[in-house]
Amino acid sequence: MKTLTSTFNTKHNTAPFSQIKLEDYKPAFIENITKAKAEIDAIINNSEAPTFENTIVALDFSGEQLDRLSSIFFNLNSAETCDEMQKIAQDVSPLLTEFSNDITLNEDLFKRVKAVFDQKDSLTLTTEQATLLDKKFKGFSRNGACLMKKTN
Repeated sequence: MKTLTSTFNTKHNTAPFSQIKLEDYKPAFIENITKAKAEIDAIINNSEAPTFENTIVALDFSGEQLDRLSSIFFNLNSAETCDEMQKIAQDVSPLLTEFSNDITLNEDLFKRVKAVFDQKDSLTLTTEQATLLDKKFKGFSRNGACLMKKTN
């Protein structure tokens, strides 16, 4: 499992498929979800005012190991599946959906993203940074974040 929860020690940082066992996937998903939740919590609990770096960039980089694991697993599941792999997919898919919902429906996280978005005209962002900010804000708003009850 350690192979799936840490940086790959291979040429070009490629997945060491020969070292990965099917039974490694589910515990790796659980561990990587836990790490990604901690990364999100760090953004939410940051006592500094929301900025592009401490909110948008941090959000964009959160869950990188989970994303990498998901790509490996679901690509293999599509290309070379078996009953055991299908069972793992059935077990981890609800966990991934719950994690995704916990992010997109997180009011405190959205408040930070919106605070940065609301000041976008006064920020000196590159085209790429502006696109990332717009993408993050729209990701939340399209999932209903703007419909949340306003609290004072």
